[in-house]
Amino acid sequence: MSATTAVQTDKPLPFVRFITRSYAQLVLVAFALVPAYLIGYLHFFQNPALKFENHPFHEIAIAGATFEGLFVTYVTWQCYRSSGEPLLRWMTLGFLGFVLIYALHGAFTGLAHQNIWLFLLYGPASRLTMSILLLIGLLSYHRPPDPADRRAGARYLLSWAAILLVVNVLVALLAYSTVAGVVLLRVMEAAALIFSMLNVAILMLRRPRSPLMLVYGISIMSFALSSVAFLLGSPWNHMWWLAHVIFASGFFLLSYGVVQAFLTTRSFATIYSREELNARLAQEMDRTKNALKELHRTNQKLAHLAATDPLTGAANRRHFIACLETEVIRAQRDGTPFSLLALDLDNFKWVNDAYGHQVGDTVLQGFVRACLDAMRPYDGVARVGGEEFMVLLTRTSLDAALAIGERIRAATASTTFAGEIGRKVSITVSIGISQFGRDGRTSDALLRAADQRLYHAKSQGRNRVSTV
Repeated sequence: MSATTAVQTDKPLPFVRFITRSYAQLVLVAFALVPAYLIGYLHFFQNPALKFENHPFHEIAIAGATFEGLFVTYVTWQCYRSSGEPLLRWMTLGFLGFVLIYALHGAFTGLAHQNIWLFLLYGPASRLTMSILLLIGLLSYHRPPDPADRRAGARYLLSWAAILLVVNVLVALLAYSTVAGVVLLRVMEAAALIFSMLNVAILMLRRPRSPLMLVYGISIMSFALSSVAFLLGSPWNHMWWLAHVIFASGFFLLSYGVVQAFLTTRSFATIYSREELNARLAQEMDRTKNALKELHRTNQKLAHLAATDPLTGAANRRHFIACLETEVIRAQRDGTPFSLLALDLDNFKWVNDAYGHQVGDTVLQGFVRACLDAMRPYDGVARVGGEEFMVLLTRTSLDAALAIGERIRAATASTTFAGEIGRKVSITVSIGISQFGRDGRTSDALLRAADQRLYHAKSQGRNRVSTV
């Protein structure tokens, strides 16, 4: 073997595959932890006393988040109604809970100086509610779909909306109670962080293979890191604003996953990873390839059956006429002659009457074999009637056709065919020959001339070949 011969393989080496897979996982982890880098930067290198208190900006941002959340809630609900996945049901409730509670965080912005706890508590309450509902949804991942009657209508959704409005009232009562304060705020935010990290831990343990669950995991990590930022920050400082941005990034990413589900399978469980898609594609390609091969074989069988006489294996009349028409077109184009043989077994009716049709069928089959043995390898015989046959001799003049016809006649006359037990059946054949050009330039003219010569051979005593 030459030293320059290159060895190629479709599969990478195991070591290379391990390195690339590890690299891909590290990149994902690094991407999921990007907010942590920003939190660390602000915590260690920025003055926490610096503030940006802008009520209109905050109200506009919360209003935009509310409308975007309502849209995502609707899309998730439609996915749930289509697939019935419990995860999507709880995700719908998670989005709805966040929207209905978080909207009041924006609505009470103007009261930040009158009752700051009424303004602040709705933020961690919305995140805590969403993290709890998402955790319940994750625990229901891959459970059987909900019944269709449970998904129909919006009654279930409206009942939960009523529950969430009660939560809003409870948060307001807490804001006006004696327990309102920094401790309560941090306890609620820490609880949101804990439930988000539980989500992440369960994902890491279960390792679901759906790519949308990867999006889900990165989003939950963003929610957890936003809670970290809220715990480290204080109202209106840069860490507090960064926490909003981190949460919004996770929310947008999770909404992207929902929209992808809506545009494809409307399911989080039946969207496949790249490896699964490649495997399924390869499997389907193999199935398609095998199906095409089988279809090709079937078509060949059907084409053979459509062109073949089932008794003798010779070509049938339709196939013979099609070949004759093609040969006429070729001969008209280049002028090279061809010839036709019209064959008819002599007194074949007597064979059927004397020995029965089963013996007659055996004679017909033996006659075709005798013809094929006497002809050129590339010529063929066609059965065009009961005991009538035709032979198309391409690029063959009348003299060569006469010689082939004589061989067929002699082979038939010298062959005995099996009859009843202990008896043999002999038969002869009469043949008429026509040639393209000499007897016409159309298929009808050539067939008519060959038949006329065949009848002439019959009238001259049978068992002969006629060219006139």
